[in-house]
Amino acid sequence: LFNHIDIPQENTSVPNGLAGDLAAECARYEQLIQAAGGIDLQLLGIGHNGHIGFNEPSEAFTLETHVVELTQTTVDANARFFASRQDVPQRALTMGIRAIMQAKAVLVAVSGTDKADIVLRAFRGPVTPAVPASILQLHPQMTLVGDRAALHKLTEAGE
Repeated sequence: LFNHIDIPQENTSVPNGLAGDLAAECARYEQLIQAAGGIDLQLLGIGHNGHIGFNEPSEAFTLETHVVELTQTTVDANARFFASRQDVPQRALTMGIRAIMQAKAVLVAVSGTDKADIVLRAFRGPVTPAVPASILQLHPQMTLVGDRAALHKLTEAGE
């Protein structure tokens, strides 16, 4: 993304998934967010299983930046970005739900008919860590944008 928009490199930051000490990297990233005064605009997609960032479905929302074992659904969805399936990471670092929910504004972009079911579950179903994106129902400045294919079940539900 940062290679395709006009933003100074020093104004960008992502957690370093290749750091030698991943726990320390997660703590560093969490501190960086706090030192910056939080996040102004959080841009998110939504996974087929309802993950946001790489906050995978779970029994509880993880609040801080953390290491996550990716579900097979997420691994499969990201395989297209790698030369071979063996190259697809099985773990990732992800921002926690707290930082996402404390962002001043959240923009969720979604496309494709294959996302229609999870969009309906995430934005009209119960808030549950089993569908991490569902927490966004509680964000006061969340905007969902998508194509008709991804949003058509919301429209059919009278939204």
